[in-house]
Amino acid sequence: MKTILRNSAKLALVALCLFGSATASAQDSGTTKTENYDQGWRLGFGLSGGVPLNAEPYEFNIGADVRLQYDLSTKYSLTFTTGFNNFFINGDDNDLGYIPVKGGFKAFVLKDKLYLLGEVGYAFAVTNDYDENSFLLSPGIGYANKYFDASLRYEHYTDFPKVNNDGTTGKGMGMIALRLAYGFRL
Repeated sequence: MKTILRNSAKLALVALCLFGSATASAQDSGTTKTENYDQGWRLGFGLSGGVPLNAEPYEFNIGADVRLQYDLSTKYSLTFTTGFNNFFINGDDNDLGYIPVKGGFKAFVLKDKLYLLGEVGYAFAVTNDYDENSFLLSPGIGYANKYFDASLRYEHYTDFPKVNNDGTTGKGMGMIALRLAYGFRL
């Protein structure tokens, strides 16, 4: 568990360093006003699908979410995301359904289209046979315009169960996921 938290902290530190260098090099010398992301609120509805990484018995993940975003400026936004996701399990075991609740920070690094996103939160299991919850860490990269948002992210769950290579049961797993969303200004 300590190793997972240490590795997660290192990953977050590397992401912050990359984020800092990318945004520093992407600064405009003029005061150009962008069309899509003035200060204010946005709401987005998304569908996502994911593939667990070395996480037996999980086969794939499907989910839907709602993201509330507050644009601090044309380059930086705060996000709050929740919804419902389901890990489908091979065999006769029940699937693992959960509600993710995440807060995050989005930074546009290429004009107002390409962005980096870091989210942290909790995944609340809602499956009858499993009542443990998990810390959730989710860095990602995406493309957005006025209405469409597509992103690729890695999600790490510290406390969801998995089967190790030697057949023992352990905790902690990751997933690569693609999110497609429709969003609009409020």
